[in-house]
Amino acid sequence: MTIHNLYMFDRQGVLMHYGEWNRKRQSGMTIEEEAKLMYGMLYSIKNFVSKMSPIDIREGFRCYRTSKYVLNFYETPSGVKYVMNTDLNSQGVKELLQSINSQIYIEYCIKNPAYQPGETIQCELFKTKLDELIKQSPIYKS
Repeated sequence: MTIHNLYMFDRQGVLMHYGEWNRKRQSGMTIEEEAKLMYGMLYSIKNFVSKMSPIDIREGFRCYRTSKYVLNFYETPSGVKYVMNTDLNSQGVKELLQSINSQIYIEYCIKNPAYQPGETIQCELFKTKLDELIKQSPIYKS
């Protein structure tokens, strides 16, 4: 199992953090351009899913699968959005994203008086703890 990368967006779609671990192919765009493209796609898919669902869905869009990877999506009640690309065999990604939110983002950003929500995350402790959590996860493979 492999984790390729992680995007964190605020409720307005601003990229707060991008992390990369086992990504083998680059898009040829800057991270900012890639993030705008990713957020636009997420916005479109979420709207499509909510309008086309034959039943009232509580959780909405959670992932999509291609023949090469899975895009996993988790949105918090406060509107922070996490997108993690993994290989096809990865399991427990939702729980990992919830852990990133509760154990890393809330602890090292939200509880940090110097951090302003919606800004790019500059805290080195956040980045270190996120990297540790990802690498300790059973999904991660070096």
